[in-house]
Order: sequence, then C-alpha cells, then structure tokens
Amino acid sequence: MKILCLHGFRTSGNFLKKQLSKWDPSIFAHFEMEFPDGIFAAGGKSDIEGIFPPPYFEWFQYNEDFTEYENLEECISYLCEYITSKGPFDGLLGFSQGATLSGLLLGYMEQGKILKEHPPMKLFVSISGAKFRDPNICNIAYKDMMKVKSVHFIGEKDWLKLPSQELTTAFENPLIIRHPQGHTVPRLDEAAVETLKTWTREIGFYSIESCVGGGPNEACKHVNIENGVEEGKKLEMPNEVEIQKAQE
Repeated sequence: MKILCLHGFRTSGNFLKKQLSKWDPSIFAHFEMEFPDGIFAAGGKSDIEGIFPPPYFEWFQYNEDFTEYENLEECISYLCEYITSKGPFDGLLGFSQGATLSGLLLGYMEQGKILKEHPPMKLFVSISGAKFRDPNICNIAYKDMMKVKSVHFIGEKDWLKLPSQELTTAFENPLIIRHPQGHTVPRLDEAAVETLKTWTREIGFYSIESCVGGGPNEACKHVNIENGVEEGKKLEMPNEVEIQKAQE
C-alpha cells in the first residue's frame, strides 16, 4: 500500500520525513511512503531555517485570512498527474498546508471532480490540517461527509487547533488524537502508538480482502493472531485518544 505524504508550508518532503521519523516505525511498516516537494520554491523566509537545510518549497500561496489562493489549481493539476503516473496510492498524509491540501483532494475525489479513474483512497492522516475557507471550494469539497478512514492530530497549543477540529467534521467517524504540543508533528506515547498500529492494521486487512473479492465482514478474518487479536474479531479502537504529556 502506498501513501502520498505532503509537507507543510515552506519546508520540504525530506523535512516531513524527518518529522515522522520520531514515530514508531512499526506504525507504517507495511506502507510505501512517498515525500514529494511542493512545486513552488519558498517565496519567503522558512520557519525551519537554521534547523533543517534548504531548499524549501510551498504548494500554493494564500492571503492572511486564508480566503484567497494563488496557484492552487496548478498545484491540484500537478498532484493529480503525480498520483496518476506514480500511483495508484492508497492514502494521503499531510502536515499543515499539506494536510489541508490533502483534505481538499479527498473532497474533490468524493465529488467526482478529480481523479475519476483512480481507486478510492483508503486512509487520511491529518496533522494540523484545516478546511479551505473560500465558499466556492467548500460547497464542493465538503458538500458530503467523506467516508475515507481518517486520523486527525490536534495540538492543544497549535494556532490551528480550532481549524483542525473543524476539519474532522468533514469525515465520517474520524479518529482524533489530541496532544499538548503546538504546531508540530508530535511525539507519541504508548497509547497513541498502539491506537495507530491498530488503525493501520485494520485498513490493511480491509485492503487485502478487497483485492481478493471478499466483503467487509470477512476482512477481519485475516487478522494475525500473533498481533494479539482474536481471529474473526473486528479490531476496535476509541474515537479519540489524548496524549497526556509531551513525550521526550
């Protein structure tokens, strides 16, 4: 299974890869993850200057209120071509601008606006994502609740905390992981790691079953007993997890 990972504003694919390296590698052990760079060079100072080496990139540009966007259509066209030529992809993962953009792509796919020949995405990992605010976009992308399985990381000190919470309302049965940090990819405690591992395993089992032509009720029979889950039993997880304190 392949996941397309989209970085934040004025960073890079390699930086997002480094951000995710703090997570237990077993979470996405069965996924191939790709980290492309944004199509535009950073048009200003990057917040990671002095922390991570350049070059830095951005996916599109926007005004202070995040209601007007430049080069968004060009960005969407580029990513559709990327997904078509290098896919198919099974899911999207994004941080900040990358998560916001991923949510838009999923909404457009749900409405049949883009990637009509591509198989439906199976998962979405949003870290500090948000909704677009232009009504012309919202009326299409978020018209119906998206059925793709999603997990949303929301930071207590994140300046995008409220927009991140609003994004969860666009998805059916979202898994929410709250953490005490700010606008960052958080370190995970044991409970969060186990929840994510269960979440990705379940998606993997459903994917395997769909490939061999079975139904959703049969998917759980592929559970590996060595993972501590009873054969034939549906994996269960809470809808919301809270990381109690910042992890070292």
